[in-house]
Amino acid sequence: MVVGILGKKLGMTQVFEPETGAAIPVTVVQAGPCVVTQIKTEQTDGYTSIQIGYGEAKNKTRQLNIKEPKEVNRYLTNAQQGHLVKSGGIPLRHLREYRVENTGNFELGQQIKVDLFEAGQLVDVTGKSIGKGFAGYQKRHNFRRGPMAHGSKTIVCLAPQVQEQHQGVFIQVRKWQDI
Repeated sequence: MVVGILGKKLGMTQVFEPETGAAIPVTVVQAGPCVVTQIKTEQTDGYTSIQIGYGEAKNKTRQLNIKEPKEVNRYLTNAQQGHLVKSGGIPLRHLREYRVENTGNFELGQQIKVDLFEAGQLVDVTGKSIGKGFAGYQKRHNFRRGPMAHGSKTIVCLAPQVQEQHQGVFIQVRKWQDI
């Protein structure tokens, strides 16, 4: 029983339908292989679940001393590296936990691959939106620019953050969530 598999979005492409010739947009995802890093049981943790990991964390050579360069992992702490030693010692960057009813089907270090799925099987996909880097307010929050004529000095200012009404009542019209 596969509860989930982690992957990385590679991009978008299109597939043409053979009968009508219509172009269907598809997303290309590099899924797996994932490694079972921890098995939680009812006796030890109070619930049953498995933890899987995906994506090798890169090592970086750091020179603390000129004579002996040291290989360190820049993505994982020492506690995370010690946790992953039990499952084979591969430093994995992404760890997720899935609750299951029976953990007997899984072993520590077992690889979960895409070949467990069948052709035509429906799957639920959840993801995180892609980052846009250090973007301006128009790209990031979908705001419009200000008026450009009649002596306006607010061409490149942020869209209205607060809308003022009579008697000191303010209505927030912000679109972003950092406040």
